[in-house]
Amino acid sequence: MTVSYPHKLYNGMNARDILKRVVSDREIHLITLNRYRYNEQRSCKDLTDVIEKLNGQPKDLVQELSRHVCDESRHAMWLTNLLVDLGANIGTPPGMSYIDEFERLLDQDSYVDENHREEAIIAALAAINVTEKRGCEYFSAHIHALKEAPQTEENIKIRETLEQIFPEEAGHVRWGNRWLKKIAQKSPETQQKVEQAKQKYTAIEQAAYEAGMDIMAGAELRRLNHIVDIANTLPLWERPQYLMQYLPQTLLDPQLQKTRLQAAQRAWNRNPQDFVEKFVPMFLNGLNQPKSVKTKSQV
Repeated sequence: MTVSYPHKLYNGMNARDILKRVVSDREIHLITLNRYRYNEQRSCKDLTDVIEKLNGQPKDLVQELSRHVCDESRHAMWLTNLLVDLGANIGTPPGMSYIDEFERLLDQDSYVDENHREEAIIAALAAINVTEKRGCEYFSAHIHALKEAPQTEENIKIRETLEQIFPEEAGHVRWGNRWLKKIAQKSPETQQKVEQAKQKYTAIEQAAYEAGMDIMAGAELRRLNHIVDIANTLPLWERPQYLMQYLPQTLLDPQLQKTRLQAAQRAWNRNPQDFVEKFVPMFLNGLNQPKSVKTKSQV
């Protein structure tokens, strides 16, 4: 069974590159921690939805998902306490929401279809697994960046909180891998279903991740490419409908424009000279970035 890993951003930056910059700017650092809090909090709701849709069967999976909810709620509590202690905001984070975009791109009909229970379970596990892998990548990179940063009391406190969370997140990834492998071993048909689900949700996760990170000029076209990548993981007869549904939403996303304006306003308020000399050139540089990103099948 193949193993999928998170990809870099369109501009080649990996998690360590990003977190090194994040840790050096306190405002962005606190916003990032609040995004973690928000995602952990939301995952409790999403996991609960999966449990309710499973309706008690299989019992062992429902039991383990319940433990998973407990872990995520504890992570959200730790991060909330940390942010309150640091005097930071614990409201809804500004900008594009990774988890909202991930859910928007899901094919919800196949995800919860009670007439195809096995496919629904595979889809739920694949979706959970790919987002947990991204979380592990970020927590690991964040801890590394904090170890390299000045050892202030605040940085140490943040690192210790993340070090509490990271082992449990890594355990969630191993748990998902184990369940997907167990299902795949039932038959060649189920193995094919698992592989297809992993390809699909890896493509969806990458699209959601970049949507939350890429607001530069040309982002619409890069998002368009991701929609095509996702459609290519679907059966041929489902691709036209998916493209017709998501292409207009992607090209005309008001949330992207709102996020751009908010980012520009924050940059201007912080330093008008840097806004002109750094932010504007960085924004326009997005036009020079490639409009296609290699998928796993192309690498």
